[in-house]
Amino acid sequence: MSVSANSTAATDDPSESLAAPKSVDTKSHSTSNDAQSIADSHARFETLSRYIEVLLHASETPLNDSQLRRHLSLSKPELETALLVLQQRLSTGVLQLNHSATGYRLQITDRYSGLIQKVFPQRLENLSQALLETLSVVAYRQPVTRSDIEQIRGVTVSSNILRQLFDKGWIVEKGYKETLGRPALLHTTPEFLDAFGLASLDELPSLPDLGAISQPE
Repeated sequence: MSVSANSTAATDDPSESLAAPKSVDTKSHSTSNDAQSIADSHARFETLSRYIEVLLHASETPLNDSQLRRHLSLSKPELETALLVLQQRLSTGVLQLNHSATGYRLQITDRYSGLIQKVFPQRLENLSQALLETLSVVAYRQPVTRSDIEQIRGVTVSSNILRQLFDKGWIVEKGYKETLGRPALLHTTPEFLDAFGLASLDELPSLPDLGAISQPE
């Protein structure tokens, strides 16, 4: 009889018969939901990264954060995550995500530059030493006047050199120096940064010895 009474008591007590199975089911269900949530989030950002890649391929100019967020209706954290996913995916291919002054663009990784130069030499742009030196003075010492450049380089600046830099959109006149004749002040542009793959002037390499520049044009 005592055995029967104990058996009945155990069966009638809901705390003993239901508590353990209910706890296990809840934990299992929660884990399943978390896993599904993570999978859904990963799939969403993978899709967003491909959308960004498509837009960068289709655009003739770099696209900045504001443009990408507007086109894809994304928050800043969402865009940052999608860009990270895109970078990770591109890391195994031939393209890389480049962030320059005016936005993001896709470009062939540097390790293939030798192949491109060999097969398509016509695509190489030959910049003269004089042009590069003049551009360097503007980039590192801006704002500068034409006279400042000539003083640093020790030679007269060719009008043709300045015209090439203006035509490329790499330099621009902005303001005037308050001195005799009020000469125009020269600055580099976002297009200059784009051309050299820089996001800002802070990414310029260490300052060269501009005082030693004195090559004839």
